[in-house]
Amino acid sequence: MASRTEIPPASTRLPLGALLALTTAAFTTVLTEALPAGVLPAMSAGLGVTESATGQLVTVYAVGTAVTAIPLVAATATWRRKRLLLAGVAGFAVANTVTAVSADYGLTLVARFVAGVAAGVVWALLAGYARRLAPAHLAGKAIAVVMAGIPVALSLGIPAGTFLGGALGWRPTFWVMSALAAVLVGWIVAVVPDHAGQPAGRSALRATSRLAGVPAVLFVTLVFVLAHNVFYTYIAAFLGAVGLGGSVDLALLVFGVASLVGIWVVGALIDRRPRALMVACTVLVAVAAIGSAVLTGSAPLVFAAVAVWGLGWGGVPTLLQTAAAHAGGDAADTAQAMLVTVWNVAMSGGGVAGGVLLALLGPMSLPWAVVLLLVPVFAAVLATRAFRPATG
Repeated sequence: MASRTEIPPASTRLPLGALLALTTAAFTTVLTEALPAGVLPAMSAGLGVTESATGQLVTVYAVGTAVTAIPLVAATATWRRKRLLLAGVAGFAVANTVTAVSADYGLTLVARFVAGVAAGVVWALLAGYARRLAPAHLAGKAIAVVMAGIPVALSLGIPAGTFLGGALGWRPTFWVMSALAAVLVGWIVAVVPDHAGQPAGRSALRATSRLAGVPAVLFVTLVFVLAHNVFYTYIAAFLGAVGLGGSVDLALLVFGVASLVGIWVVGALIDRRPRALMVACTVLVAVAAIGSAVLTGSAPLVFAAVAVWGLGWGGVPTLLQTAAAHAGGDAADTAQAMLVTVWNVAMSGGGVAGGVLLALLGPMSLPWAVVLLLVPVFAAVLATRAFRPATG
């Protein structure tokens, strides 16, 4: 499937057609991961298992991404990048098709694991691909365009998928996801340029981990994503504790819209002020956590804190992916694979840690845990030069 088209010489404009194809790949990745949660009761009944067991379809997806991203990127280092991207997106089409037709829980678990493997491949490619498509002084903006697929999926895609699942059933919803992946394959073939892989080497992972800035980016990713998921995973429990249990959908919508604003701001400024943006995002999320903990007597103020949280978090994936791509340099894809693995470990860890805190100390402990975890994040961001302009 390799294309004869090579990356063209850098121009002064972003190649939006190609970048939006990558944005759609990010959107597809996030929506494929989270969709079972949106159609959980119907999917549980259709597969003949409990809702708890159905929830593990999300978990096994994350496991597939976490355990295979680094080995697969190392094994496919010499592949043409377009060929590898197409393989990842085709993996979504196959996995979602199997999910749509399967009546067997075990087979569905396997399909979800395969989808997670495809996600690991795609996530490892996206930031580096976007960076190579753009002029050096617009690399961060290009990554921001691609990463916009995340908040769009969270704020619009998942509610739309949930609605579609209620209206047509969960199986047609997964068929729609398969069709989207098939269309995306054609889009990538038509407009996304190709470029070569990198020389394979047994020491590539070790060498990349020693590059200046890479350990700092991975540390910030681990702790920031852990902090976010400690609270976000159990936001429904927190809102229930403060008398807003019936407003979870509204809170998530507020969070998603604010995230879109956050990524827009980051996209506009990332190529000039990435460190300042990362500091601002860290502070905003910390302030939102404190506000959530102390402003529980007022519903409007709680929603305001959720909005600040979304505003701060929205640009964080873009900032982290951009920093990893810059720090990785020619080994950007390997650095991205490491980031993807750390990200998924942190997501899983956040769910576990948040669950322990919820059981032992109650929901009001969750925002304070976020604040404590963000202290070392703030210190690391200030201490490292990893969050620097693309030309810096």
